[in-house]
Amino acid sequence: MTVIERLARIPLTIRAPVMVAALMVVISVIISERVLTRLHEMQEQQLGNVVRTYFDGLSSALIPPVLRQDVWETFDVLDRTGLVFRSVSPLETVVTGRDGRVLAASDPRKVPVLSDLPAEYATSRADGGIQIDWNAHTGFGVRPLLYQQKTIGAIHASFDISHLIAERRQVLNTLLATNAVLAAVFATAGYVLARRMVEPITTLAAHMRSGAAGTPRTIAPNEFPSRGGEFADLFHGFNDLVEAERQRNALTQRLAEEEKLASLGRLASSMAHEINNPLGGLLNSIDTLRRHGSNDGVRDTSLSLLERGLKGIRDVVRAALATYRPDRTTQSLRLSDLEDVRLLAGPVIASRNQTLDWSSIPTDVTITSLPGPTIRQALLNLVLNASTAAGDRGSVAVRTGFEDGGSVLVVAVSDSGPGLGSAAAGVLTSQDPWSAAQAAGGLGLWMVRRMVDDVGGRVNVRGGDGSRTMITLRLPLSDRGKDVDHAA
Repeated sequence: MTVIERLARIPLTIRAPVMVAALMVVISVIISERVLTRLHEMQEQQLGNVVRTYFDGLSSALIPPVLRQDVWETFDVLDRTGLVFRSVSPLETVVTGRDGRVLAASDPRKVPVLSDLPAEYATSRADGGIQIDWNAHTGFGVRPLLYQQKTIGAIHASFDISHLIAERRQVLNTLLATNAVLAAVFATAGYVLARRMVEPITTLAAHMRSGAAGTPRTIAPNEFPSRGGEFADLFHGFNDLVEAERQRNALTQRLAEEEKLASLGRLASSMAHEINNPLGGLLNSIDTLRRHGSNDGVRDTSLSLLERGLKGIRDVVRAALATYRPDRTTQSLRLSDLEDVRLLAGPVIASRNQTLDWSSIPTDVTITSLPGPTIRQALLNLVLNASTAAGDRGSVAVRTGFEDGGSVLVVAVSDSGPGLGSAAAGVLTSQDPWSAAQAAGGLGLWMVRRMVDDVGGRVNVRGGDGSRTMITLRLPLSDRGKDVDHAA
């Protein structure tokens, strides 16, 4: 995870105050740098003015004794002016003659007469300015002594600048404290404001997460912002969306139940027709047995008709029970269960004089990862739709098998009808099958699509719009070795 991704995962209520504090730190650094730079310039300018005043006062008094090279009088001048210019904070003053050697100094023991000028003074500027050593807390200055435009000596002096450094430190501490307090205040204010601004979004996000986990619920009026605005409009929009979703789900369930009842009605009608026909033959056989039961040939023939008729009725009822019994959702798919669809759809196929071409894989296979009732229902819907599309004397074909090394169960249904329309095909293949189902005006194919989606499968449609249609269900098996069992 990159740094940007980690920062993006930090809550906005934390990021906003941190960004405000960081911005305040940057601004305070810039302001502090400008204030200290300006203070530095002002201190140097002030110190330079004071030093020039000090040198001006000494120059007029020192020129006569320096001309005469009078050591004692020069020292006396330095001694007397030291008390006058105490506010300047001079540390040491040295007067040199024409030869550059020391003529007198404020501290003769440290700088003896006629000695060489100390090194710290030798590097001083000769233009009357001041050179500051901030680390040593000392400033150095030099002023040439001129008489009739000729240099007769120079005054070298060092000054204590500790008070300037203390002032700078005090200003710096004040800036740091002020900026820290401002950063803390703005960060706290930013946190409070961010919490208040994000609170509606947090409420909306909580409701959206609850909706994703289950049935969405509307936002209560007491959770709305106290004042109107964009968030209030957003909350109203969310509530409208939840209500619309509830109505859509209710309508979907109602339409699905109606479609299911309609399908059951058609099947019940076909089953009644299929059962009613052999019942007539059974009743005739019973009547024949009553009249001619003593005849062995008649009795055997009648019993054979009774047995075949009862077996046919049993197969139809067993297939219906296997498909629609209440505990069907817990059953795994046995490929033999798909034969129930053949029996259930048989009366509809026969009533239209259609042919059913049924080709399946061995029926002793059980697929534990696929729900049997769901797959049977989807196949039954497709076969009934194919029979409707094929029309009288048409044909319907069903193929089942494994592909991709046995990891995918394939169920294909085709018919000889004029082809599936693009709107109906969209129900099986589009990204939004519900909208396509509403446009197509039916729920049968939508129920097939939903059943296939529930097991993670895919639907392919070939042909349509004037040509023979083939609908293929590709149902993946999560683990081929575990999902498929063979009956002993």
